[in-house]
Amino acid sequence: MNERMIKRALVIGLAMPVLAACNKSDSGAAAKADAAVGTAGAGAQGAINSETVGGGLNDSNIFYVLDAANMGDSAKGALASTKGTSAEVRAFAKMMVRDHHTLRQQGQDLSKRLAIQPTPPTGDSLPAKLDSALSKLTAAAKGRDFDKAYMDHEVAAHREVLTIVTSAMSMTRNSEIKNLIQNAAPIIQAHLDRAETVQKNLQK
Repeated sequence: MNERMIKRALVIGLAMPVLAACNKSDSGAAAKADAAVGTAGAGAQGAINSETVGGGLNDSNIFYVLDAANMGDSAKGALASTKGTSAEVRAFAKMMVRDHHTLRQQGQDLSKRLAIQPTPPTGDSLPAKLDSALSKLTAAAKGRDFDKAYMDHEVAAHREVLTIVTSAMSMTRNSEIKNLIQNAAPIIQAHLDRAETVQKNLQK
């Protein structure tokens, strides 16, 4: 699947938050693209800002934000796993696809079990922001420029996501949603730590 198709998958996925689970295989571009449209849990890339949670989120909003964030991260990872030049960048991107698939699936499973339909918060602009982020990466020249743009994006996004999930956890009274976020937080922190390392290595 080419970059344009991956971008289209992101837009379609945002319009249909609850999608079928993706193929767990990492082999081949098709499997990576499937993963990009079927990830789970908590993690965006520069697509969500503090304004998203500033007015407060209900449980259906939380599921929507987490789902969209993970899907966006996975889509960008699918792009970077094929467009990235550095071995470290490609490995990180594949980890994003794999981990965010798992996180997103967990979120979807819980929302279904709790019978909570993911719903966009008031004034939602996530589809446009996620599409813009992916478009910028798609337009970046392959090579060092792309690798740097992707990793800079990942570092900034994971820092922001940690703040967002902490806020979301304080907004829900549902213990299972709290547990979902608590279990996701260390994974997001690990992603941030790894992203910062790769970012520094690219500067050498």
